[in-house]
Amino acid sequence: MGKKGDALRAEVIDALERAEGPLSAYDILAELRGNHPKIAPTTIYRALAALSESGKIHRLESLNAYLLCGCDEHGHDHDAILSICDDCGTVEETVAPELLASMSKVLGKSGFEATRHVVEIHGTCADCGPEQTNS
Repeated sequence: MGKKGDALRAEVIDALERAEGPLSAYDILAELRGNHPKIAPTTIYRALAALSESGKIHRLESLNAYLLCGCDEHGHDHDAILSICDDCGTVEETVAPELLASMSKVLGKSGFEATRHVVEIHGTCADCGPEQTNS
């Protein structure tokens, strides 16, 4: 993508770092329009695809949004379990290689070969759970 693409990806990462939760591609586009008034949605999608492929961000399929990868090392092949709170929108990332390997093994029995795992689980976080509503 070159220097211009690298700079744009850095701006996308900055926008995601400033955000209080996941952002859609159009949220990111709106954030970057101040510096790039003529930026096209396809440019944002290309940057997001490159960042996702490199493991620096995750795409939340169920929310059609993106967030920074919470892992310090990006060598986990993009495999993640993402816990999404339906009340406050908090997203927590967990890596459980043994669980994901087990899932691949089960799926492999039918001939399916998993290339990556992104598991999204919706529910209620500890801060929003039943104990918090009774306080």
